[in-house]
Amino acid sequence: MRVSVIIPTLNEEKTIAATLAALRPLKIDELLIVDGSSTDRTIETCNRLGVNVLSSTPRRSAQMNLGARHATGDVLLFLHADTRLPSSALNDIRAAMDDSRCPGGRFDVKLDGDHWMLQVIGAMISLRSRFTKISTGDQAIFVRRDVFDTIGGYPDIPLMEDIAFSRALRRMGNVACLHSRVIASARRWETEGVWRTILKMWTLKSLYLLGVSPFRLKRYYADGR
Repeated sequence: MRVSVIIPTLNEEKTIAATLAALRPLKIDELLIVDGSSTDRTIETCNRLGVNVLSSTPRRSAQMNLGARHATGDVLLFLHADTRLPSSALNDIRAAMDDSRCPGGRFDVKLDGDHWMLQVIGAMISLRSRFTKISTGDQAIFVRRDVFDTIGGYPDIPLMEDIAFSRALRRMGNVACLHSRVIASARRWETEGVWRTILKMWTLKSLYLLGVSPFRLKRYYADGR
């Protein structure tokens, strides 16, 4: 079972080299970088490291959908540019996909950084998504290719595309909640403040689930990539 890793980027020159270096030992089947019109050295860095880059409009949902259209794998894994996969990632995914009832899944998450609350946040994110089967993008969502096509890919919205997609994925079968953890960057939490970010994220998600348009919510959520 071949796994295609799709990474959307936008001004990620500070993180992309480390992300690509972390992927190298995993010997992934296929890697697609989809850039959303970066103005820094993201593309230059990828090219220097021998990785080709697809060009897209600067919207994460559009970038991931474009990557999926070019991917040839049986399973699509969507990875943020500042997130590291565990060494067991591919084996864990393939083991989960051995169950034909499983349409896809996600990893548990650990936030890097020194603040003690970040460990609690990571644990709570993992626990909440294990209970609800709803995942965020920094949990490295993966999905069978045919299921992705059936769902119609990520919705063309500027925010909460991961929530919308994982809700659709949940309706397709028994979503795998892997115990192995990705390491996600805590840069937004550290830059904006841990407690302030918690309040903002919960407020935005609650408003979205109550029906507020993600186009309207995007005005209150700066792009931190």
